[in-house]
Amino acid sequence: MNMKQRCGWTTQDPLYIDYHDHEWGVPVYDDHTLFEYLILEGAQAGLSWFTILKKREAYRLAFDQFDPEKVAMYTQEKVEELLANEGIVRNRLKIQAAIANAKAFLAVQKEFGSFHRYIWSFVQGKPIINHWESMREVPASTEVSDAMSKDLKKRGFKFVGSTICYAFMQATGMVMDHTTDCFRYRELSETQTIKNPS
Repeated sequence: MNMKQRCGWTTQDPLYIDYHDHEWGVPVYDDHTLFEYLILEGAQAGLSWFTILKKREAYRLAFDQFDPEKVAMYTQEKVEELLANEGIVRNRLKIQAAIANAKAFLAVQKEFGSFHRYIWSFVQGKPIINHWESMREVPASTEVSDAMSKDLKKRGFKFVGSTICYAFMQATGMVMDHTTDCFRYRELSETQTIKNPS
């Protein structure tokens, strides 16, 4: 059996293990993927990430593969259609937030040339490598996520509180929060000299 040491938040579920081993904490500079995480992290509010992870494929189908230009054009009729979709979290505010976020996302792309150039500026373009020994040490939010949340809200984004922003930073590798006993800690610590391709 696979005896690799992983972060304490993982379960034995293959989907969760795959996410932990291949995605969480890996730097993401692709705008399309960043938009997907932005919507999924917002959908997670008040729920577990695993709940959202299990619905991810349904979300991709429901939200046109997370194409921000398409999502930005969603009508009230589309909102009602999504509210009837059992594959996603059927919360009107979260669905409306996804549409608002798509519009704000496109505005940021227009202003900065790309969303990743804007969002990664909060960490000066490179990952923050943390060295936590246990999950108890990992914060729910930081001054950086506070600043990100404040600026995103100012730009019209919804469901972007500081805790959601920090979870987004963890997921997209803006911060690397694998604990020091996790096999991914060493792998990502050694490889994260990657520079932001802005």
